[in-house]
Amino acid sequence: MAATNDPKPNRIAAVVFGSETGNALDYAEEAGRLLERLHFQSVVTSLDALEPLSLARFDLVVAVISTTGQGDVPANARSFWKKLLRKKLPPDYLAEVSITSFGLGDSSYPKFNWAARKFHKRLIQLGANEFLPRSEGDEQHEEGLDATWVPWSAELRQQVLVKYPLGEGLHPVPENVLLQPKCLLSLASSDTSRGTERVCNGNDTFPVINGIPIPDDSASVQPAPPPVIINTSDRNAQHLLVKVKKNKRLTPQSHWQDVRHLELSCNMSIKYNPGDVLTIYPQNSPQDVDQIIELMDWDHHADQPIQFEAINKMEEADFYPVPPAPSNKLHSEPLTLRKVLIHYLDMRAIPRRSFFSTIAHFTNDAMHKERLLEFTDPQYIEELYDYTSRPRRSILEVLQEFASVKIPWQWAANVLPKLRGRQFSIASGGSCKCIAEGQTNFEVLAAIVKYKTVLRRLREGVCTRYIAGLPTGTLLNVTLQKGGLGVHQTEATRPVIMVGPGTGVAPMRSLIWERYHWQQDMLFRRTGTADVSGDGSNGIGETVLFYGGRNQEADFFYREEWEYLQGQMSLQVFTAFSRDQKAKVYVQDVIKQQASLVYDLLYSQGGIVYVCGSSGKMPRAVRAVLVEIFVNRGNMDEMAADNYLQAMEKDGRYKQETW
Repeated sequence: MAATNDPKPNRIAAVVFGSETGNALDYAEEAGRLLERLHFQSVVTSLDALEPLSLARFDLVVAVISTTGQGDVPANARSFWKKLLRKKLPPDYLAEVSITSFGLGDSSYPKFNWAARKFHKRLIQLGANEFLPRSEGDEQHEEGLDATWVPWSAELRQQVLVKYPLGEGLHPVPENVLLQPKCLLSLASSDTSRGTERVCNGNDTFPVINGIPIPDDSASVQPAPPPVIINTSDRNAQHLLVKVKKNKRLTPQSHWQDVRHLELSCNMSIKYNPGDVLTIYPQNSPQDVDQIIELMDWDHHADQPIQFEAINKMEEADFYPVPPAPSNKLHSEPLTLRKVLIHYLDMRAIPRRSFFSTIAHFTNDAMHKERLLEFTDPQYIEELYDYTSRPRRSILEVLQEFASVKIPWQWAANVLPKLRGRQFSIASGGSCKCIAEGQTNFEVLAAIVKYKTVLRRLREGVCTRYIAGLPTGTLLNVTLQKGGLGVHQTEATRPVIMVGPGTGVAPMRSLIWERYHWQQDMLFRRTGTADVSGDGSNGIGETVLFYGGRNQEADFFYREEWEYLQGQMSLQVFTAFSRDQKAKVYVQDVIKQQASLVYDLLYSQGGIVYVCGSSGKMPRAVRAVLVEIFVNRGNMDEMAADNYLQAMEKDGRYKQETW
């Protein structure tokens, strides 16, 4: 069954996204497919790949935006956002555009979904028509972002059909029809003018057009709007080649968790600040790659030279760039399916609803097809969560359980999600940043993800498993990106309170070494020497670290450094080790014990708070104990105390970076 009617010429839509880790991209692509089924010419693109002037060229704009840092827009949307704030844009500029938006947020952050809210508001200020109220997803929800997305996307579909009714005889493309992809894999040496043939896939056959298998039920969709308005250059991340100098386990072998300290060197002089982020791009294990090749019957094509090929020749290649490879070697050697699977595609991700919808087209087993399609039904959202997210079931495991599914190798990059890089807050600062003249040092603290699920199956993080096996001397392609803490040397004289349990101490370590460097710089400018005397204050505001872990002997990271620095600067370190006594003690408990000090530094001296580490309960508990301290020490009622904390946030004196 295929769509045969042409869409109305004015059905042009843009699904724009701002994404820090890739979640917003996933949802944007899902919205793009939804609009294609309603016969829209649609393009899915990051905001920075567009110019604000381009928005007026679309009939419909759907924005999917996550919030990062202190209510900031993601890195791949910041340039666009700045341009969108230009005063010269007239208030009726988007008067002909219908808009809606969906925000991806984490309610443990004070500025929950802040970026999506202000983006939506700005579009309305420019005259855009809100055809569907914006909605907000919360990662802290028991069922995750889908709890809000699923009903909202159903409402989106309904409202689009109301505002943009289909022409006579035209119907939405049914969910059981596979949308034609925009780009597939093909043999590099293949003759793309062969016309139409058929290829066998398990028990089924598909027509092959120009060397690409297209299922008979694949719906042809219109090309995207003119690609001249698209610019895919990455303006926000700096790509670097680094070498692994050290990969040291910090926790004892007997400890339940493996935590690594990585040192990476770069033969360039690079500036970065506390809170900045380094993204490491992992590789899939050879064992996993072999399994999926065997499972999908891809053996014959696994090591043949291939290429990415646009199905619709009107599409520019810039719309579908090959992801940056984590190894320079790949760019000088022929691309193969095996290399794509190792470096580009994620088979250990938890599958989304759209994955089940797609692979249902690649099985002839009626029972398997029925079960797969059940997972795509919104009324079974809880069953999908129980099957995928709760046991952390991976794509590879799903394909093993639904063994009748045979994905054509040409479709691999359309069915499997992209293998994303993992962001790590940089742990080095001050003198730790420089190795020698013209060289830069990056240090990372990484907890290796390895655990057993409720099904007693072993789970390992793709990136951290890769990191755990990195030998010294390995060359890596990484990206450096500005973080959201906004640390400046102008705050050197202010007291600082840092809350960084576990690996959340990484950006705190960077800041402490940076403040020590500022102290030495100030002292040298004043006296001509960097020698520390007296109590070590020397013009730097007091620095207080609240650190938390399970056991003092197992996971008190950088203990020796803190002991050294306490003799060199005004540094106090307070610890909470939850398992070293019968009653569990957490960082918020120790903060409460130091209420007098905390109140003096924050209220009397105008200090700054940084909270880093795991999202969820910890940030909320820290915030609650600070309000309690203001109530008890400042003779405030709870509302006044909460207002004071909100004023600190507005003034940049309360900053949170959690993950």
